[in-house]
Amino acid sequence: MSVLFFHEMRYKPADPEHPDNNRFTLSKEGHPTPRLLFVDLATGSLGQGGLGAACGMAYTGLYFDKASFRVFCLLGDGESEGSVWEALAFAFYHNLDNLAVFDVNHLGQSGVTPLEHCTDLYQKRCEAFGWNTYIVNGHDVQALRQAFWQAAQVKNKPTAIIAKAFKGRGIPNIEDAENWHGPVPKERADAIIKLIESQIQTDKNLIPKPPVEDSPQISIKNIKMDSLPDYKVGDKLATQKACDLALSKLGHANKRVIVLDSDTKNSTFSEIFKKEHHDHFIECFIAEQNMVSVALGCATRGRMIAFVGTFATFLTPFDQIRIGVISQTNINLIGSHCEVSAGEDEPSQLALENLAMFRSIPNCTIFYPSDAISTEHTVYLAANTKGMCFIRTNPTETAVIYSPQENVEVGAKVVHHSVNDKVTVIGAGVTLHEALAAANDLSEQDISIHVIDPITIKPLDAATIISSAKVTGGRVITVEDHYRESGIGEAVCAAVSGEPDILVHQLAVSGAPQSGKPSELLDRFEISARHIIVAVKYTLMN
Repeated sequence: MSVLFFHEMRYKPADPEHPDNNRFTLSKEGHPTPRLLFVDLATGSLGQGGLGAACGMAYTGLYFDKASFRVFCLLGDGESEGSVWEALAFAFYHNLDNLAVFDVNHLGQSGVTPLEHCTDLYQKRCEAFGWNTYIVNGHDVQALRQAFWQAAQVKNKPTAIIAKAFKGRGIPNIEDAENWHGPVPKERADAIIKLIESQIQTDKNLIPKPPVEDSPQISIKNIKMDSLPDYKVGDKLATQKACDLALSKLGHANKRVIVLDSDTKNSTFSEIFKKEHHDHFIECFIAEQNMVSVALGCATRGRMIAFVGTFATFLTPFDQIRIGVISQTNINLIGSHCEVSAGEDEPSQLALENLAMFRSIPNCTIFYPSDAISTEHTVYLAANTKGMCFIRTNPTETAVIYSPQENVEVGAKVVHHSVNDKVTVIGAGVTLHEALAAANDLSEQDISIHVIDPITIKPLDAATIISSAKVTGGRVITVEDHYRESGIGEAVCAAVSGEPDILVHQLAVSGAPQSGKPSELLDRFEISARHIIVAVKYTLMN
C-alpha cells in the first residue's frame, strides 16, 4: 500500500475526485464507503464487486476518456466470490492494460484461505484467464516498485501482481496469526503504532506525483430530448423495444451514454443501441453480477450515464445493487420479460418479484411505463435522476395512449375519468391496458371508473391516488402483473394507510408462472379486463 500510494499512483491529494487521478479500489474485507476520501464506491460485504468496479473504471479511462490514469485494485486472496472470476474474464476480453491487482496474505476472517500461500497456484489461475502476472515479496519495496513498473509496460492485457504478504507484519503475536480480523484493542494499538513509527527510517515527506491531465471535459446533466417521441395514439409497440429506441436517441443527445448487456441484445432490442453507438455498447456476456459492478465503476466520478439491460429474472445481483446505493452511484437498470403476459417464453424467464426487490432499495426510483411515449420519457427521466433507477419493460405490444406532446414526469396520471366515477382502478404496464378495456366495457353498463397510470411505483404519487379515491367513494382496485407481495397493491395500501375511509382490493399474480398466450395467462391469473370488471362490481356491492 505504501509503495502504491507514495510511489506508483499519480493523484492530487487535495482533490480526491479529480478525473485524472489514478483510481484505487479496495476489494477486500475492509468495507470502505465513499464517506472516506479516495474511496469511489463501496465494494460489497466481502469485497465482491470491487474488481468488477475497477474494470468499469479502467474501461472508462481506456475507451471513453482515452486518458492516462491507471486503476489499481487491492484484491484479497480471501475474496474468491464468483463475480471475481467474471471480472477476471471481462478484463482480459476487453484488453484492460491500465488495470492491476495484487495481495496474497493467506488469512481470511476466521482461518486460512483455501490456497494459503501457494502463489504459483494463484499465478496459474490468473494466467488461465489471460492475465499477465508477476510474483513478488509483498514486503520488498524495491521488488514491488519493479513489478509496478513492468506492469505499466504491458499492453493489451491486465496485470496481476501476486504479492506474498503476512498480515500484521512486524507486530509481535499478531503477525500471520489467526483471529485478528477485527480491530486491535486500544491498549495494544498505541504500543503497535509506536513500534511502527520506530521502524521508519526517513523523515522525508512522501509526496505523490501529479497526474497527467488529459481527461476530456464532460457534462452529463440536464439532458433534453432533441425531438418529441415519434409515435401517435393507437400505434402498437412493446415498451421493451421502445426503451431501446429511446436509448439510441439518448445516445445522440449525450455521448456519455453507455449500455451494458449480458448476451441478450437480440431479445431485449439493445442491439438497436449497439448498431448506432457501437463504441458505447459494453458486452458483459452471461455474468450479471460483474455487469452491475462494471456499470458502477463506469459511473463513478460522474464520468458516464450507465444503463444496464437484460431479462429482469437475470437482474438479481442484489449485493452489487445494494452496494451501488451505499456508494450513491447513479446507474439505471432495465429489466424486461417481467410479466406473465410474456409467458410464451419459459416460466423461468419471467420476473414477477422484481418490484419487491427494488422497492426495498433505498432511494431507488422505479419506473413502470405502459406505452411507447411514457417509455421514451422514462429513459430521459432516468438519465437525469440522481441515484439508482429501475425501468420495468415487457415484450408484449401495447397501444400508445399518450400524445407526443404529453408531459410525463415522476408521478401518476389519471388516464380515464368522468364525473360519475364509482371506483378507482390502478394498473401499470399490460394491466393498465386491461383496466382501460374494462372501463370501456363497464361504461356500456352505465358504470364509470377512474383509471390511473402510476408511471413510478417508487416514489408513488400518493396525492393523486388519495384524491382519486375520495372522488370514487374510497373504493380502489389495484391490478398488477406481479406477485402480491410488495408489489403495486401493497405500495398503494401503504400510501393510503392513513385514510380510514379508503378500501383497497388487490388483483395480482398468485402461484408460479406458466407458459401460454398472453391473453390466456392474464385470464388464468385473474388480472385480465374480465376479472377487473368482476372486481369492480364486487366492490360496488360491498
